[in-house]
Amino acid sequence: MTFENNLESLISHKDNNNVNNHVVIVPANADKEVNNVLKNESADVYEPPDGSFRGYAVMISAFMCNGILFGIINTYSVIYLSLQRQLKESGDELASSKASLVGSLTIGATFFFSPVSGILVDKLGLRTTTFLGGILTTTGMFISSLHINTPFEPEKVSILYVSYGLMFGTGAALAYTPTLAILGHYFKKKMGIVNGFVTAGSSVFTFLMPPFLTEIEQQYGLKNCLRTMMVMSSFIILFSIIYKPLQPPPPKKPEKINKSRCYNVTRSIINFDNWKRKKYVVWAISIPVALFGYFVPYVHIGKFIEEKFPENNKNLPLMCIGIASGIGRLVFGYISDLPRVDRILLQQISFYFIGLMTIFVPLTSNYNLLLLAVLALGIFDGCFISLLGPIAYDFCGSHGAAQAIGFLLGLCSFGLTIGPPLAGELYDSTQSYTLPFIIAGIPPIIGATLMFVIRCVQNERKPTKESKEAQPLQPMPQIAWSKEKIIQKGNDERRATLAAPGTPLLKSYPISILVLQSNDGTRKYSYSYM
Repeated sequence: MTFENNLESLISHKDNNNVNNHVVIVPANADKEVNNVLKNESADVYEPPDGSFRGYAVMISAFMCNGILFGIINTYSVIYLSLQRQLKESGDELASSKASLVGSLTIGATFFFSPVSGILVDKLGLRTTTFLGGILTTTGMFISSLHINTPFEPEKVSILYVSYGLMFGTGAALAYTPTLAILGHYFKKKMGIVNGFVTAGSSVFTFLMPPFLTEIEQQYGLKNCLRTMMVMSSFIILFSIIYKPLQPPPPKKPEKINKSRCYNVTRSIINFDNWKRKKYVVWAISIPVALFGYFVPYVHIGKFIEEKFPENNKNLPLMCIGIASGIGRLVFGYISDLPRVDRILLQQISFYFIGLMTIFVPLTSNYNLLLLAVLALGIFDGCFISLLGPIAYDFCGSHGAAQAIGFLLGLCSFGLTIGPPLAGELYDSTQSYTLPFIIAGIPPIIGATLMFVIRCVQNERKPTKESKEAQPLQPMPQIAWSKEKIIQKGNDERRATLAAPGTPLLKSYPISILVLQSNDGTRKYSYSYM
């Protein structure tokens, strides 16, 4: 059957289809572009299954990875107390700041290298990126354990900066971003509650690990404590195997002819579309501001309890933060899935409470009131964390989410890194935690206030179905005109056409047609109902 007969057959069914009129004309050498268009369209219509056996297996694996990584990071106060004591016994006057710098480098590297993790997820895949993260975390802990001796040599702390701080932190960055990015492949309607469950892993481990690690450190020493964390980190390698992506990778960006090679390479690596979304940009600026002093309570709460409430359990407040944060993640994850719930507003409220409770901690003279304050801090900490993934998906979609999360965490790295050491230096100079905790509580309040700007900006709107129908039909799309300028330069190429000169171009046919004309005069075509 000829092309014209096929076309007439299609047109004869136009009355039976309430569809849009859309004609696309492309040149003969446009097969690659056609394939890219078809890939994009198939990627856009993908719907996560919102469950399945493998989906829940992925959810549990992400829970464990999240728990192991941030359980180790959040319970650094146990390592800090042991390391600070040994540095002080060796005569180091800057014992507090040096010991806290090890944990701060871990935190900073975890977030600083998150953009790299987001890029690697797009280029290497979720499994490979998580696997590499597991290798780095395990190796970093093993090397750290080799350089802990009794008595401790102060110069060895510089090795811990690299092995515990940078190696473990970089591995945590590579493993953490995939734990959030993989969820969008399996869940959509349940995204909030699933994300809350996964991020609750760190809360559960933060609750369980302080007494566990304290017991090991007291009974077997810091070396064996680090080796225990090394074994825990090795499980990330196993969990990475379960991370099977369902969505196709983001489509490759076509090179721009009038741009440099460096520009095209950078554009193929970094998803610049995220940074064209104004709401995401404001959000990505506000969160780092809010998190400037975020880890100060996690690092210094143990030492603060030792000094102000020496007769009470120094690990209990940190455990309360952990368990309350886990409850907050589940509760607010469920709430964020409800219709008409403003996730940005929830996150703002959480930051206001985090700031106020951090300021309140050093001002209380009652241990029970302190526990109430850290419980409230933990609940709203869980709210803030459980909303990171869903908000990133809301702003940037499934293809942009991995890099959106990665770059957001990367921007947070500076404040998260220098916060605890600055608090340690303030303590060394004032011998009090009042000023460090008050200063650490101010940035969350500022960041929450900045987030109001999100309501004042608008992203570029994509044309809707209604707006497309309202637009006057163009006889030939822009792509055809731009290609025609190139085609006319060569005598061997022929222009794609659907009708003889002067004949209207299918301006009422409810089909989508791709017409390709080769150099030998034969025509290839494909068509589908819109």
